[in-house]
Amino acid sequence: MSNIKNAFKNGKAFVAFITCGDPTLETTVEVVKAAAENGADLIELGIPFSDPTAEGPVIQGANIRALNGGVTTDKIFDAVREIRKSVSVPMVFMTYANVVYSYGSERFCKTAGEIGMDGIILPDVPFEEKEEFAPVCRKYGLDFISLIAPTSHDRISMIAKEAEGFVYCVSSLGVTGVRNEITTDISAMTKLVRQANPDIPCAIGFGISTPEQAKNMARHADGVIVGSAIVKIVGQYANNAAPFVGEYVKSMKTAIENM
Repeated sequence: MSNIKNAFKNGKAFVAFITCGDPTLETTVEVVKAAAENGADLIELGIPFSDPTAEGPVIQGANIRALNGGVTTDKIFDAVREIRKSVSVPMVFMTYANVVYSYGSERFCKTAGEIGMDGIILPDVPFEEKEEFAPVCRKYGLDFISLIAPTSHDRISMIAKEAEGFVYCVSSLGVTGVRNEITTDISAMTKLVRQANPDIPCAIGFGISTPEQAKNMARHADGVIVGSAIVKIVGQYANNAAPFVGEYVKSMKTAIENM
């Protein structure tokens, strides 16, 4: 069983997304620890990119702050080494194809595997082009995680059949960001995934921010992913964000446990 699947084996999983280097990598290390200590089952580490096409204003702002602060892929790798001294929950990188490609796909995946990462999510790589990255990920023990969108319809089964780690179900069209309501028929998406591949967990992301939303989404999936709401807390409290993120993660985890 891949490490990532372990995150889903004890009930509903809470997946926390954190932008690396916002406002500093030292803060990122503390925030990741706080998230893990307060119930995050899996952590997505965002590697900042100058043109994050899937992200809304909150995460875009975090990307800009991190890049202006001088964050680099190598510095992020060092931060992960630090995190792995005390955090054992599965972790995946979320970034863009250009980041991996310009670093050197082989070198990137090799290092990511060595420092204890479990997978990679590249939202700008369509399923049809994943062979450019998936084999090299596999070579170094990383799951290449696929996304499905509400518009994927006929492709959902095809994507699910070949999925690794978990399937990232995008709850809403457009970019990431906090939403007041999520109107997509999530249960139809997750049903198609399960029919095609009963062994692969489904986690829902994009727009989830309140315990109530998390609870509703968890009814249809194996886990919920929260990014913008956490990144917003970090943006608000900067270097003092860790305890506030911990508190938030705890409230979200409690909500999906007590359904």
